[in-house]
Amino acid sequence: MNKYDVIVIGGGHAGCEAGAGAARLGASTCLVTHQANTIGEMSCNPAIGGLGKGHLVREIDALDGLMGHVADAGGIQFRILNKSKGPAVQGPRAQADRKLYKAAMQSAISACQNLSIVEGGVEDLLMDEDRVVGVILKDGRRLSAGAVVLTTGTFLRGLIHIGEQRIPAGRLGEQPSIALADRLYDLGLTMGRLKTGTPPRLDGDSIHWQELAEQPGDNPPVPFSSLTVKIENPQICCHITHTNTKTHDIIRNNLDRAPIYSGQIESTGPRYCPSIEDKIVRFEDRTSHQIFLEPESLDNSVIYPNGISTSLPEDVQRAYVRSIKGLEEAVILQPGYAIEYDYVDARELYPTLENRKLPGLFCAGQINGTTGYEEAAGQGLLAGINAALLAGGLGSDRQSPDFILSRTDAYLGVMVDDLVRNGISEPYRMFTSRAEYRLKLRSDNADSRLTAKGQLIGCVGSRRANWFADHARKLQTAGDLLNSLTLLPGEAKKSGLKLNQDGRPRSAFELLSYPDIDWHDLEKIWPAMSEIDPAIQKIIDVDARYAVYLDRQERDIKNYNKEQALKIPREFDFSAVGGLSNEISQKLQAHQPLTLGQATKIDGMTPAALMILIAHIKKHSQSQAAKI
Repeated sequence: MNKYDVIVIGGGHAGCEAGAGAARLGASTCLVTHQANTIGEMSCNPAIGGLGKGHLVREIDALDGLMGHVADAGGIQFRILNKSKGPAVQGPRAQADRKLYKAAMQSAISACQNLSIVEGGVEDLLMDEDRVVGVILKDGRRLSAGAVVLTTGTFLRGLIHIGEQRIPAGRLGEQPSIALADRLYDLGLTMGRLKTGTPPRLDGDSIHWQELAEQPGDNPPVPFSSLTVKIENPQICCHITHTNTKTHDIIRNNLDRAPIYSGQIESTGPRYCPSIEDKIVRFEDRTSHQIFLEPESLDNSVIYPNGISTSLPEDVQRAYVRSIKGLEEAVILQPGYAIEYDYVDARELYPTLENRKLPGLFCAGQINGTTGYEEAAGQGLLAGINAALLAGGLGSDRQSPDFILSRTDAYLGVMVDDLVRNGISEPYRMFTSRAEYRLKLRSDNADSRLTAKGQLIGCVGSRRANWFADHARKLQTAGDLLNSLTLLPGEAKKSGLKLNQDGRPRSAFELLSYPDIDWHDLEKIWPAMSEIDPAIQKIIDVDARYAVYLDRQERDIKNYNKEQALKIPREFDFSAVGGLSNEISQKLQAHQPLTLGQATKIDGMTPAALMILIAHIKKHSQSQAAKI
């Protein structure tokens, strides 16, 4: 029997980050996948990032994960979304060449020390009493490990729907995992069923491009990874078209053949990325919906029509596609489809993504109810790190070191907290609106927020560590310079700057917070500012403009962290807390949390219950102090 520290099941985005993350910590890691040549496959849209999602990619990169620099190697169009809005809600996005992305990911995986690839399908889990200690492959091979990470994507009892046609598959052309899904049910995990979908792929040579509006990328393109010096790939244009009333009529007339309305599909799909038939029904007053025509590669003509995901029959797909401007003669190369799959209730996971019922088993990606490459990769990275830490020799006594990011630290922390505390009722997607502290959690400062944390646990390599040391030094030096440069109101007036004539000097940093003063204005007064690295300039400029709000948010964060650290006395009687439901009271009695932070992670805990609990804890502490 081959023995490893960590076994990762699945070679998708979560599996790649989990395997590489565990290996970077020095864990002997095995990534098990059906076919090694599908590692890094982009099974849906060949794009990375977006609003909220781009923040996740930057955070993965800050922890020395793979997705950012792989997207840079495969990217063929880069755009910063929401440019007209504040930096906190801007999101980087890249359209990728499928082949280039997959090749770059496979190259990155191959370069990982301590990581080996095993081809095969996992049929069962090896158990030592209630602890997971390895896997059994379909061919009978047994692999043992200190921790196992499940990143099965849509493969658990995956079922594809194209009209009335049903095809058992993990993704088109690949077999689903039936035996493993059955085993998870047998082991008592709480599971459910979700749905996602993909649009038909079109032949670009059959599209009338001259009739469509162009959507160019940014020039120059802005990379995801801090370590990427320059984007080398040729950059392309995407195009925009729209559905119309004829399109909608075709779809309405065939809803009885749509699996999501015929009763053939009963599971829940993503609200924020609905199928075109779902859009027509839910937004019946709309006469058109936008479609982005996105090239899938530099060396072929395949087009991804983003916005018309569907599970309608092929003949209906052909009809409605050809009713759209520019697509009147479009050839469908592959029909769109919906896919149903099993997932595990994430409320059964610790914040480390280890399963509470089955110690040693970690879950990451779509198996936890999320949708999207970026959400999967982020979970994979955290699960892989924590699996390596658990397998490092401290067993299952829960005393092993954990790597847990707070909601105040990162979007990664927001996502995991949302999942393990609340679970999901539909596929989970990251948005900037999910973060309470998004002024701090910007995509431009992910390195400053997270790289040092990664260094402490050993998941950051020497190249990034050296870059970060230089970056931090530049940031500190520039910050010190701007705080040392001061200007009196009278002097400012001579330079054409309008300030209250109150005699109070302002620093260059403070002056940047004024809406009518920019960096170039101050360079004229202090030429030394022009010598600061442009990337550092941008970060400082944003920090200065948000300074008042960031100070207020930092106070909120301190209060939040203080409450999370609030200790609960061991002798505290939860059953005596009035106002709590019997269910929550019983769960508190069973878990016996020692801090409020631990109490917040208990399944079913509500904000109202936490407020009641805080009041009673403080009252108890005051009572004990009075006795003394």
